[in-house]
Amino acid sequence: MSLLLTVGFVGLAVMGLVVETMDRITFHERFVAHQDLLRTLMIYRSVAEDPPAERDQELQELDPPSSFSVRLADAPDKDMVRQESWLEFQKLFFVPEGFRNSPLDDMAGPGGPHPGPPPFALHFFHNDAHAPLFGGGGGGPPELCHDLTHQVPDGSFNGEPQHTADPQCLGPSLEQRRLKDLLFPFPPKRVAWLPDHRKRYRGLAFQLPNDARWLVIRYRLSAPNPFNSATFPLALGLMTVGSGLLIVWGVRRLLLPVRTLSAAAAAFAPDAASPPLSEEGPLEVAQAAAAFNAMATRIRRFISERTRILSAIGHDLRTPITRMKLRAEFIEDDEMRDKFLHDINELMSLVEATLEFSKDSSASEPLITLDLHALLQTVVDDVAESRPADADRIILADFNGTVMTKGRPMGLKRAFTNLINNAVNYGGNAMVTIRPPRNGRVTVTVEDDGPGLPKDDLERMFEAFVRGEESRNRETGGTGLGLAITRTIIRGQGGDVVLHNRKPNGLRAVVTLVA
Repeated sequence: MSLLLTVGFVGLAVMGLVVETMDRITFHERFVAHQDLLRTLMIYRSVAEDPPAERDQELQELDPPSSFSVRLADAPDKDMVRQESWLEFQKLFFVPEGFRNSPLDDMAGPGGPHPGPPPFALHFFHNDAHAPLFGGGGGGPPELCHDLTHQVPDGSFNGEPQHTADPQCLGPSLEQRRLKDLLFPFPPKRVAWLPDHRKRYRGLAFQLPNDARWLVIRYRLSAPNPFNSATFPLALGLMTVGSGLLIVWGVRRLLLPVRTLSAAAAAFAPDAASPPLSEEGPLEVAQAAAAFNAMATRIRRFISERTRILSAIGHDLRTPITRMKLRAEFIEDDEMRDKFLHDINELMSLVEATLEFSKDSSASEPLITLDLHALLQTVVDDVAESRPADADRIILADFNGTVMTKGRPMGLKRAFTNLINNAVNYGGNAMVTIRPPRNGRVTVTVEDDGPGLPKDDLERMFEAFVRGEESRNRETGGTGLGLAITRTIIRGQGGDVVLHNRKPNGLRAVVTLVA
């Protein structure tokens, strides 16, 4: 779930960064195209302002960029099939949506096409009618304002204004003056260019004034690299770090209810000491918490009903067992009487073990803070006292310090007593060791030097009425409820107990408790 959310958020962030990068690349491409067009016009002006006889020398002295190819030719290149007169070229240049179907469509400026009124509004009518250079507004051919040079029929320019000053003519705009400063008074007769994009190649050809030759300029646009900008890597880094932090924060916030539910499920105990899960928050989270609380209530109710049934059966069995024991005393055959009483005592032990199991499940003893080392020392002493023949083989390892834990002392004593007795009964000895607390948990091990258990039986031993000795002989084994009771007690206090085989032989019971 967390991986899926993380991948989704990272994908969205990457898409945003890609869009930002592509937009930056597009801007850079248009900016480079605009700058290269200005270089092209400057190269043309440098050649056009010289007399025709000196233009070859001027061309040799030029030092254009390495991506530019500049030469004089009798005609434009064959692939430059689009040609217009200079006046028509001006109309195209001032089209607000750029140069359509030509390599000039990205040369109007780094911002690309501009909708709305033309960016260079020329006023070329002697009345109040204004129109851009590419169209007419009042009928008849358009006439340029007085400050544009006059073109004579042969295509050359004499540098004289076409009209006298007219107070109604507002004159060229700032952008027009910039272009005029670049080209006038030496505008070309005709202009040719490549009709469409050829990857990153561009080309323009100008028919020089007072000359039959053409100045052919071809160049290749440099590949856009947004990282050449001083601000783009910084902006990209800030966006990446910011997006990463937001992704981490958002995923943690989204998964917080899931972690809370997981922790509640792991800490769930079948007693009333476990607090209910908070049902606040978004609708889905509240519904999940309510469902978990309802499940916990049903489990506790089921366990409580099972405990009452077992207790009732145990109490009800005591009366007939007692009557059977009294009647067995009247059996005259001594051997038969002893066998009968032995079976009755086994039945009574089984009933008592069942009642203990049900009482441990109820976990009615309150939780308190206790000294685990002192409790284990008491258990070891009690078991050694009850088994004087095995006292030397029941050892509590030395431990420096005090380990405090929350638990039910009577339940823990019963659990550790069962583990130590099992170790002595089946392994011949018991070594009890306390491990230092770690990550809020304390570990206690009970080890023996016996034969151990098959791997498949290590977990099965905690099931009720399952014994490691399968003969069901009370002389060689108990009722099979000891480990089941032990696990029920320890898990009811937020801990756990598992079995592991030792090498080369022996068994280890590992008990984990809340520190």
